[in-house]
Amino acid sequence: MLEHILRYTIVNIFPFMDFDIFSLLTEANAQGASDIHISTQEKPRFRVSGTMVVQEKYPVLTYEMASALVEQTMDSEKKSHYRAERDLDYAIEIPNIARFRVNTFFTTKGVNAVFRIIPNEIIPFEKLGLPDSLRKILNLKKGIVVVTGPTGSGKSTTLAAIVDLFNRERKGHIVTIEDPVEFVHTPNKCIISHREVKKHTASFSASLRAVTRQDPDIVLVGEMRDLETISLALTAAETGALVFGTLHTSSAAKTVNRIVDVFPAEEQNQIQAMLAESLQFIVAQALLKKKGGGRVAALEVLIANDAIRNQVRKGEVYQIPLSIQGGSDIGMKTTDQALIELLEQGLITYEEASIYAVNINLLNRFAPPEILQELATI
Repeated sequence: MLEHILRYTIVNIFPFMDFDIFSLLTEANAQGASDIHISTQEKPRFRVSGTMVVQEKYPVLTYEMASALVEQTMDSEKKSHYRAERDLDYAIEIPNIARFRVNTFFTTKGVNAVFRIIPNEIIPFEKLGLPDSLRKILNLKKGIVVVTGPTGSGKSTTLAAIVDLFNRERKGHIVTIEDPVEFVHTPNKCIISHREVKKHTASFSASLRAVTRQDPDIVLVGEMRDLETISLALTAAETGALVFGTLHTSSAAKTVNRIVDVFPAEEQNQIQAMLAESLQFIVAQALLKKKGGGRVAALEVLIANDAIRNQVRKGEVYQIPLSIQGGSDIGMKTTDQALIELLEQGLITYEEASIYAVNINLLNRFAPPEILQELATI
């Protein structure tokens, strides 16, 4: 009903616009876009396979046009917050099309918004191409699993596939704490409790304080943003839940450093000990351009064994990459090893792999002749 009212309103207030936000988002989804950008003084743009594509058939958006498009997706409460605070995070859904995570904000030009497409259907673990070693997570009863990577690297998609696997294969209670809720899971073998920050709970920390009294088997924390959230996530992992969280780090070693460094120096030894006991997996993810179009993920996988737990406890994080490299027999994998696998499968180019390589010399055998000649002269 709200959508129909908003469609009617925009056509009557801005009769010069022959499209609305819902048709724009539907078109972007059909094109396989990951993100839709609305910017004042710009034409709409879609990010497709990692590349920003200007949508030439649409007009350059005035301030009024951009405002009308963005506010089509808001109820009165969201509009009030947005106009007062000048930015807003929330989610919307177009039935039978997709969900969208939305960030709206003001800039020097005017109104901007980014819509991230969240498919209605969760891609199953088996079809997402995740390493088989990650299935071992199914056997865990408690601890912490961290999925890391830059914005747009597919962290949410990977976590959704893992949570879906639990939902299909294990009985229990799954609590998700997100801002906003992204993937919506239909209960199967598990009870699913989706909680949205500012809608169902005051904050990540408030929800994490309460979660231990909610008999959870799995707790998904949308983002471990600050000291309090990270501390409470570690406590929940210590007290019997399996906690999933995300960070914006690029490797397993940097993830350990990020978790520890957020705490004051006098607390870091204690946190290293807590993390060493609780840590189960770190998955560091990058999303690369695939030959022929589309994207493919390269995943560094850390599985916490005795050696890695000891390195975390002692603060010897510099040794973690060597432990990952030597742990291939139990399913561990460095970023470079993941890139080599993708190159051997012919899924990515050497040029694309070289952007993400830690030690580019390991990729030399895949370099084109002109690059090899250049390397020979160095």
